[in-house]
Amino acid sequence: MRVPLSWLGEWVDLPDDVSLESVHEALVRVGFEEEDVHTFDVAGPVVVGRVLEFTPEPQSNGKTINWCQVDVGEPEPRGIVCGAHNFAVGDKVVVTLPGAALPGPTASDPFVIAARRTYGHISDGMIASARELGLGDEHSGILRLAALGLDDAPVGADAIQLLGLDDAAVEINVTPDRGYALSIRGVAREYSNSTGATFRDPALAVTPTAPVEIFPVRIDDMAPIRGAVGSRAFSTRVVRGVDVTRPTPPWMMTRLLLAGMRSVSLPVDITNYVMLELGQPTHGYDLAKLQGGFVVRRAAAGEKLETLDGVVRALSPEDLLITDGSGPIGLAGVMGGARTEISDATTDILVEAANFDPISIARTARRHKLPSEASRRFERGVDPTIGPAAAQRVVELLVELAGGTADPLGSTYNVFPAAPPIRFDPAQPAAAIGVEYSEAEVHEALLAIGAEVSPAGGDRWTVTPPPWRPDLIDPLTLVEEVARLVGYDRIPSVLPIAPPGRGLSRAQSARRRAAATLAAAGATEVLAYPFTSAAMVALFSPGLPAVQLANPLDPQNGLLRRSLLPGLIEVARRNLARGMTDLALFEIGTVFLPEPGVVYGTDAIPVGAARPDDDAIAKLDASIPPQRWHVGGLFLGDALTKQPGAPAVAAGLTDALDAVRQLSLALAVDIAITTGSHPGFHPGRTASLSVAAPDGPRAVGVAGELLPSLAHELDLPHVVAIVELDLDALIEFGAQHATPHPLGTLPAATQDLSLVVPLETPAGEVLAAVVAGAGALLEDARLVDDYRGSGLPGGRKSLTFALRFRAPDRTLTAAEASEAKLAGAARAGELFGATVRQ
Repeated sequence: MRVPLSWLGEWVDLPDDVSLESVHEALVRVGFEEEDVHTFDVAGPVVVGRVLEFTPEPQSNGKTINWCQVDVGEPEPRGIVCGAHNFAVGDKVVVTLPGAALPGPTASDPFVIAARRTYGHISDGMIASARELGLGDEHSGILRLAALGLDDAPVGADAIQLLGLDDAAVEINVTPDRGYALSIRGVAREYSNSTGATFRDPALAVTPTAPVEIFPVRIDDMAPIRGAVGSRAFSTRVVRGVDVTRPTPPWMMTRLLLAGMRSVSLPVDITNYVMLELGQPTHGYDLAKLQGGFVVRRAAAGEKLETLDGVVRALSPEDLLITDGSGPIGLAGVMGGARTEISDATTDILVEAANFDPISIARTARRHKLPSEASRRFERGVDPTIGPAAAQRVVELLVELAGGTADPLGSTYNVFPAAPPIRFDPAQPAAAIGVEYSEAEVHEALLAIGAEVSPAGGDRWTVTPPPWRPDLIDPLTLVEEVARLVGYDRIPSVLPIAPPGRGLSRAQSARRRAAATLAAAGATEVLAYPFTSAAMVALFSPGLPAVQLANPLDPQNGLLRRSLLPGLIEVARRNLARGMTDLALFEIGTVFLPEPGVVYGTDAIPVGAARPDDDAIAKLDASIPPQRWHVGGLFLGDALTKQPGAPAVAAGLTDALDAVRQLSLALAVDIAITTGSHPGFHPGRTASLSVAAPDGPRAVGVAGELLPSLAHELDLPHVVAIVELDLDALIEFGAQHATPHPLGTLPAATQDLSLVVPLETPAGEVLAAVVAGAGALLEDARLVDDYRGSGLPGGRKSLTFALRFRAPDRTLTAAEASEAKLAGAARAGELFGATVRQ
């Protein structure tokens, strides 16, 4: 929310030496976040001038300039070169004299005006356009003061003050629960609470007049969302004889610009001005274009509406509409319709100030991707009692500035229930916050937020929240307000003592251990979006269903992931695009595994203001698919970069398998690695991963290299190693406690074993047979060579294993080691027909 200081000062007393910094400091004290400051960055001398004469002078470049004599209130006129042609002799203009500074590319680099030679003249200043002054985007000609209704401004007067360019604004961040602060009214009240300055409620500065003739308004919401009728307060007023072509006065234009809104036309500017001042969105209709009264209803199937931005929108049955006899004329609380738009021919205006259900408006704005200043306020909650005052304020400004006449036609409808009173213990703030608050401090804080406080018997109070604070619903929300207004600086910074407990669960500890292990091995943990596309689901989870989101952020990625790999691939693509060519990434997160044929989701969403009962929670749990923790990794580029005397080592399948082995050790679970296949992986460079379960081997994941053609399609390098494991399964089937192996103190005996086996025999299975056959003396075994060349029979390969033997109680002899080795070879021979290579 941007707050111009001149506007804020109308409704709360500001000190004479007020600064942007002091206003920000005051608002931060009552819980707002400081965002930015906004100024016009114009410095004088900038004055009102009158064109005395000008001479058009064609130039060799085809351009015609005007050599002007301009009266700026000095004894002699100034000669100024001007390239614009939208003025005449006698026009009053804005003249920037030498030494003036206008907005430049940055605040620290202003455009300084100086007398300079151009087109054969010394131009002693510049006649400014609206854009050069920061008053808008218009740059096709100079700014004529007559267009702003300022033709009577005296020559030589300070144009900065005249146009309001000496004003400035602070910007604060307003959290969703404090929608009242999206208005000058709300911010002025909070500034008063912070500083003690006198606050004047702008809503009380107008006196709404009751309509004599009734403009018909009917609320016909047959399908309220969560039982909340779409509108429970609706006010209208009529102004006739309006001249919509009159200019918006500079004081209003500059305030709107500082508040972040551009000037459109006088009627639109007035409705925006009132919205910013009071927090109540209003809308103006061309009364002559309306057919009958208003009906507020939900859209019918197949209905369409052309909104003010010229887009024809297909409506949803959830959309709340403003309609007349012709059909839809506006998306309630979001944007008006084009058919009843105010134009230059409009003379009679109907003003609407209504209150709409926050959830309905939020859903409509998101559905149509149409956020607006109005919907932003309705989503957060608007004071349901302020509509008549806002409509009256618009009427008064249209009468004052557009020459209209207030008409007795209108309507006032309000069935909004009063806020329920809260029974409150004045001692609760001290008990909850841990700070001593006196009853007087608590009482004063509650009155400051606009609440009504009365005795409720005993030591309790009855507190009725103000209508502009729908977030105050229970005693704890009142406690928060007391802490905020009395001052957060009263709350000491004391580290609480952790309560005794069992600490992390086994699964939580294991997940942390897995993350720490991969990070210690050099990989970087990432968090990818859990949304993916149908193509990625088909690639990495072929033939399996995925949960479709009802309202996805991106329609192209409207499914919940079954695998972590699509997210890791997208993260890798983003990093590659930013020059990060060597990547080792991992993610630990949940995947969503819906059962085939089961429909998930529910329309029975509990309200946010109350805890759902056990039955509602059970239904919510049943409405979501099973979720399991997975761990995934991706490796590309160089695993080891080139160094003096050492070439680079490219990342590949070995890195993915090393990650599997690291996790196996960290989680105390044996992961079997065997040859596998997957439609998204490189054939022959894919491993299936499994663990031993009571009912037999359980598949827990896959590792390998991405299919090269797919990598090319995704703009990735030729070699991309990826791995994904079911982390829940690893934890489930791993040892409850890791058992450390004692370090051997006696000498080890090492031998190599080369076995000739059929080509199709997996090396991992041969290694497992050797280990099983060699017995307890075998301490370590690993594959060191896979030879397929001359000297071997056809269809055979030679696998060489490095074996290390050790006994715990004696030094092994070479004969004992050889006997164990041959026992392993014999076992491999029994299972796979392996023979020892001579």
